[in-house]
Amino acid sequence: MSLIIRNLQRAIPIRRVPLRQNIERLRCILGVQRFDLGVICVSNRHIQQLNRCYRQKNIPTDVLSFPFHENLKAGELPQHFAQDEYNLGDIFLGVEYIYQQCVHYNEDYYNILTVTVAHGLCHLLGYKHSTKADWEEMYKKEAQILQELSRLSDTNFQPLTKNHF
Repeated sequence: MSLIIRNLQRAIPIRRVPLRQNIERLRCILGVQRFDLGVICVSNRHIQQLNRCYRQKNIPTDVLSFPFHENLKAGELPQHFAQDEYNLGDIFLGVEYIYQQCVHYNEDYYNILTVTVAHGLCHLLGYKHSTKADWEEMYKKEAQILQELSRLSDTNFQPLTKNHF
């Protein structure tokens, strides 16, 4: 199904072709390529508004995921009954925030965009990191899919939640 990438900000450049290729690879690795997915790149101001509204945190962040199917158990594929239910949801990337963090920690911005999408995809599939046990499960899944993506793309992607707990 479709992958929509929208860039709603102008502060930080987005190279859509490699990002799209990596997202498509991630979707194949996860077995969700038949589901619609939206990836929306936004400014610090926009991601902060979303974070304040949906998480009651009035600060910018790197990624917010909005699953179409709620209450999935970690790793479950959504059960679909109608054509319009072939949807994973939307991932909002705070690209300004991501870029600032990459500069601060001397990380590759474009690689971190891909890793952040992988993190968001895990959230859309029911993974969480609110407890140590949840984090361990999510970290294991992220490491697995990023290892496979690294193999396919000859890159070394590392999970976003690497140092969470």
